[in-house]
Amino acid sequence: MSDDTARPDAPEEYRSRSSSSSGESASREPGSHCVVLGASIGGLFAARVLSDTFDRVTLIDRDTLPETDENRRGVPQGRHAHAILPAGTKWLQEMFPGLLEDFEASGVPVVREPTEMHFAPGGHLLSQEGRYADPIPTYQPSRPQLEGQVRCRLRELPNVEVIDRSEATGLISASDGRRVIGARVVHRDNGAQRDLAADLVVDATGRGGRTTRWLADLGYDQPQEDRVAVDIKYVSRNLRVAPGSLGRRKVVIVGACPGRPTGATFLQHGEDHWMLTLIGYGGHHPPTDPSGFLDFAKPIVPPDVFEALCAAEPLDDPIAHRYPASVRRRYERLERFPDGLLVFGDAICSFNPVYGQGMSAAALQAGALKDALAEGGDQLPRRFFKAAARRIEVAWQMAVGSDLALPEVAGPRPLPVRLSNAFFGRLMSAAEHDSALTQEFVKVSSLLAPPTILLKPATIGRVVLGNLRRRGKAEARQQM
Repeated sequence: MSDDTARPDAPEEYRSRSSSSSGESASREPGSHCVVLGASIGGLFAARVLSDTFDRVTLIDRDTLPETDENRRGVPQGRHAHAILPAGTKWLQEMFPGLLEDFEASGVPVVREPTEMHFAPGGHLLSQEGRYADPIPTYQPSRPQLEGQVRCRLRELPNVEVIDRSEATGLISASDGRRVIGARVVHRDNGAQRDLAADLVVDATGRGGRTTRWLADLGYDQPQEDRVAVDIKYVSRNLRVAPGSLGRRKVVIVGACPGRPTGATFLQHGEDHWMLTLIGYGGHHPPTDPSGFLDFAKPIVPPDVFEALCAAEPLDDPIAHRYPASVRRRYERLERFPDGLLVFGDAICSFNPVYGQGMSAAALQAGALKDALAEGGDQLPRRFFKAAARRIEVAWQMAVGSDLALPEVAGPRPLPVRLSNAFFGRLMSAAEHDSALTQEFVKVSSLLAPPTILLKPATIGRVVLGNLRRRGKAEARQQM
């Protein structure tokens, strides 16, 4: 057992906590305490749910956490385009009442109608006609805005303490290793170390979280990993765009497609403030020099958008971030796992960021955590991991399927993946001129509905009819 795991001589306060049976719920004990490692989006969402169950929640982060909506070193992806999908919006409204209204009042753009979006996944510009039935708005704060405002609201909760400039170096376990009873934390400024006793420790430190190593130190198996190597590089720049130059559009998304493994996301963050993020898979990475950055965008975005880019005022220099692979750790398949420990957010599943699913997937995991806590503390890790796996399954399958639709991405393509990609390709082709199909696809891609809604007979009929019409028009043009 390594130095950063607990030994039998753990302090008395830890031994007394570990003596309770695993069937008892920590949330029912007076003075119950939870420690959340990592104060990024996943950790913030987890802390909010846990604050309803535990008497005290301590949120730990290695960064200096800003008081305002600023980028920070520990979240380099915060300098790039982000989206909170409608599934995440619903959860935010429930957990932080008034937050979304405050965003809108402060000038954060809100997308409510198809005409406000240029959405072209897989090379198909989906229909911009009609109106959404029972629309759930899409809010577009920047990542630092969202994280900063959520963190501010958490600080206002009387039972939540946020400690920055501190880093967890290990777990503390009961003498038999069957239960985690705390975390060892070191202050980054002075090196001071302290042990935090806890009824529950949650690792929300991101894709590089240390739980896999800590499990090995405690004598547990590491989880199986599913990995898709994408070798993504994305480069972003903030721009001042003349109001009205893009019409009613507030978001432009052009996805990669076979033969063109590049894409762009252009999001409005204020009346004249936009962020452009260009992406490219391995061998097709966008450059970071200003002229090359603009040239890279030209064949991707619509002509009028490119004109607006050429006329825009740069607010900063292009900045890059690399993303090697999507990774899913299958904690739900482990036969043994210590009580008193959970893993959350990107530490469970890290998605290809081009699909904008990460923050919404964290919200879905938060919903799973809330439900698991409501059933008590008995076998909490097992129940949470299984529930979280079910919640994020659709997002994972859609992201992996979209990546494997590109010949430029290496990886096995079993028959179900090939069939699914073939169907989605035909669905999106038909949706270019069918607003009803577009709405059904948006529900699924926004994580509001399972893909099975696309297999309804009426939907399949529209897909078939739409492709027949498309083929007929193509043949007619060839005969002219």
